[in-house]
Amino acid sequence: MGRQSVAAGWDNAGMLQARKLVPIAVALLVAQLVVRAWLVARGDFYWDDLVLIAQASSDPILSWDYLGTSHDGHLMPGAFLVAGVSTVIAPVQWWLPAVTLVVLQAIASLAVWRMIRIIAPRAGVGALAAFAFYLFVPMTISAYVWWAAGLNTLPMQAALAYIVGTVVLLVRDEVSGTRRTRLLVCAVIAFVVALAFFEKSLLIPPVAFVAAVLAARRPTNKYDEPTSDFRSSPLTVAFTRAGRLWAVFAVVFVAWSVLFLATTTATTGSHSISQAVHLVWRSVNDAIVPAMVGGPWHWERWVPSPPMGVAPLWMIILGWVVIAVLVVATVRARRGVVAVWVCAAIYAVVAQIPVMWNRSGENTALELAQTMRYLPDTALVLTIAFAFIAAAPASSGTHAAPAEPDRRPAIAVAVGALLLVISSMIATSAFATSWRDDPTSDYLANARQSMKDNAGRTMFDQSVPLEVLLPVTYPDNQISRIFGRLPDRPEFGSYTDDLVVLDPNGKAVQGSVTRSRTIEPSEGSCRKPGINGPVRVPLDGPLIDVQWTLQISYCADRDGEVELRLDGGAALRIPVQSGLHVVYAQLTGHGDAVQVRPVTPGLRLHTGEGRVGIPVMAGLAP
Repeated sequence: MGRQSVAAGWDNAGMLQARKLVPIAVALLVAQLVVRAWLVARGDFYWDDLVLIAQASSDPILSWDYLGTSHDGHLMPGAFLVAGVSTVIAPVQWWLPAVTLVVLQAIASLAVWRMIRIIAPRAGVGALAAFAFYLFVPMTISAYVWWAAGLNTLPMQAALAYIVGTVVLLVRDEVSGTRRTRLLVCAVIAFVVALAFFEKSLLIPPVAFVAAVLAARRPTNKYDEPTSDFRSSPLTVAFTRAGRLWAVFAVVFVAWSVLFLATTTATTGSHSISQAVHLVWRSVNDAIVPAMVGGPWHWERWVPSPPMGVAPLWMIILGWVVIAVLVVATVRARRGVVAVWVCAAIYAVVAQIPVMWNRSGENTALELAQTMRYLPDTALVLTIAFAFIAAAPASSGTHAAPAEPDRRPAIAVAVGALLLVISSMIATSAFATSWRDDPTSDYLANARQSMKDNAGRTMFDQSVPLEVLLPVTYPDNQISRIFGRLPDRPEFGSYTDDLVVLDPNGKAVQGSVTRSRTIEPSEGSCRKPGINGPVRVPLDGPLIDVQWTLQISYCADRDGEVELRLDGGAALRIPVQSGLHVVYAQLTGHGDAVQVRPVTPGLRLHTGEGRVGIPVMAGLAP
């Protein structure tokens, strides 16, 4: 089989006519969106999603204090805006975030198809194979189903694909006048929008410039004739024909970089070079390589961590073999493919370095790299590479395809793409099962109902279970912030006469207070209340300076108000009722006594034995 025949296998002449591509591409796109819709239908909020909801429930969603929040080292006002609007419209309801993910994926996929057709307008099977790779490869799944991550990466994918397609048009084709202006303006808007969702979009201009250089060096380009004139070199052509775009990109790049460094904490904390290197290698060897054959097929999950792909050794080896075969076959069959593979490989490694460096530290497990949530842009860059390979001319002979091209290469590409899609579906199904193994969905469903059932009641704030959010996210792990936008919910206050708490499943149950310290009875009795002025009711031991919950039984001779206080803390004024009752109050402070002061003139009361501790389910505080 000649090299020219091999090259023809990627072209429309070998297998498909260009007019047949669009229906097949549409079918692939619809299939992807069906799968993605199924994935989000089985999902729910997870981790950072709740942090975004909590912040949107606590701050005005159009304020910079909210939009400019440094979220785990990210500057993402666009993502915060979408999260805020979603939370206002449908607080703690998954359907709207799910719709945003499907819509954003559709936009990104359409942008990728546009880019492929621009880069490889005459490619048939090769173009469809590149598109199928992007649509179904497992590298894009983990970040997609996780709403917070999807809001980061999907706009970046759409912008990267659109901008790469645009710069190829500007560099390769004669584009002028109104169309050129429109392309420039739209590309800049896409870049700014992508930056608003994810600072990693700063990588878009370098990727786009490399794509422009690769497009300028295509043999079908009149600028590609061998010459010693540097003005006709691919590098010069790529720079000059899109010069205005690069200039605007440079200004935006610098401005956003300054804003990012000034407003985020991305570079804080301790980091490890050794661990960063291991994380990058793990990302390449255990995530990218098996994904090249549609893996991994097995996912493990250590709740509350996200699923991590566990590829067996045979799949990793197979992935390396497939990469080697693809490189050798395409290099032999196509001109200029070496540079494409080199650029793709450099990005696959270099793009992981900043994030893995930022994530490195004594509390980071190497399995982090196997979650694949940092790889969607790498999958897209590989798709760009496949499109350039499909567009490349034969490595020998005339540029035209032979009269009777060998169809076996095209069949091999089609079969390979089909096997990749099938394997990817196996991996996707396994991931979906692992992703579903999370208590967050059931907890939120129960908690929403509990909030509705207790509307009008006063509840104390409390943390969600560790399996839902760890304390490191405080105060965004508090139910008052997560459920703050619900229309039907209890008030969250510092005192109540009926303690209700959420159990680990999110259901409202009767609460009580643990006995860290005992409040001694005050002087007098219910018949002769002894408290008619400021007194210190002793405890059976000292308290450290934190927030405490007090359970106090009392009898008062009339309705009124009293003031409670711990040493070093603020006073809390609470209502009391005539007769025998119980009140629960939360105070911050320390000391060995509770200060009680009647506020209502003439009010007298007596307090019985009480407790100081933390609120828990009644069964845990006998």
